[in-house]
Amino acid sequence: MDLLVLLVSFFVILAGAELFTNGIEWFGRKLGLAEGAVGSVLAAVGTALPETMIPIVAILFSGQAHSAEIGVGAILGAPFMLATLAMFVTGLAVMVQARRRDAGDVMPVDTAVLGADMRTFVITYGLAIAAAVVLPAEPTWPKLLVAVALIVVYGWYVKGHFEADPSVDAEDLAPLRFHRFDAGRTTTPDSGPRLRVINLQVLVALGLIILGAVEFVDAVGHLARSIGVSEVLLALVVAPIATELPEKFNSIIWIRQGKDTLAMGNITGAMVFQSAIPTSVALVFAPATWVAGQGTYLAFTSAGIAFLASAAIFLPMARSGRLRGRGLLVGGAFYVAYLVIVGIGISSG
Repeated sequence: MDLLVLLVSFFVILAGAELFTNGIEWFGRKLGLAEGAVGSVLAAVGTALPETMIPIVAILFSGQAHSAEIGVGAILGAPFMLATLAMFVTGLAVMVQARRRDAGDVMPVDTAVLGADMRTFVITYGLAIAAAVVLPAEPTWPKLLVAVALIVVYGWYVKGHFEADPSVDAEDLAPLRFHRFDAGRTTTPDSGPRLRVINLQVLVALGLIILGAVEFVDAVGHLARSIGVSEVLLALVVAPIATELPEKFNSIIWIRQGKDTLAMGNITGAMVFQSAIPTSVALVFAPATWVAGQGTYLAFTSAGIAFLASAAIFLPMARSGRLRGRGLLVGGAFYVAYLVIVGIGISSG
């Protein structure tokens, strides 16, 4: 029964995420926001929202025992999944399309934008992990200061995207999924859907995501207890696959359309968001759980893997000024390496 609930909640989350991403992109265009703000910030937030809702629901609203640990596992799993498996899948998409591209597997990305994303990720995630490693469980106020710093850095990052990029092109947006509810509009087709219909789609999407996240958290807890696996590890491995990776198919679609900056920005922007906002929730509402120590070393090892994978992919880009699809494939190796570490940890425990 738990597996059925897990599967159903998974599809509910995906449906909500699809509606939210599509709606929030149209929301950004309707308000005349910049392309980078819509693609790398709004779309990235929409992509990251399902995985973000799981730890928020687990930490703030779930009454289960160990719900905070499930939330911490989900928080750590998101950057790890994005830096490893999501990069690998995107790299595969590039390699498949390489023969149809003039530059082969060289990706026509804005390396300055991606470089800024990754520098911000290193700062925010570095601060969050340092708080878990260095700061004690008590007193909690130093972790509150770190949470404030993370929110400030993310706000500065968003401000930079909103100011630096040109206007979004309607060609970058799929038709609004709720366009049938906009049949009575009186504006011209070129103006796009009405804002009220866009807002309706976004609200419905948020409702689906929250509903799916609540059920997913409960199913993870029940399943972990039934098979005798740590809730943290199950949330760390299962939750990100169920919520983050399928949404990376947005990046695959953009790769097929030759919009590589949007494809990569969808991932790197989500990495920045996940390293700043969900970690702030843990630092404020579950500071005693956000500690690297006995019982959580395996979970926090995923952060080290995320840093290593990011360095292996983006340091060559920084040196050469270009990003290649084959370079993204290394993320798969880091993902397999971590699964081996988890397997050894479980068997020895």
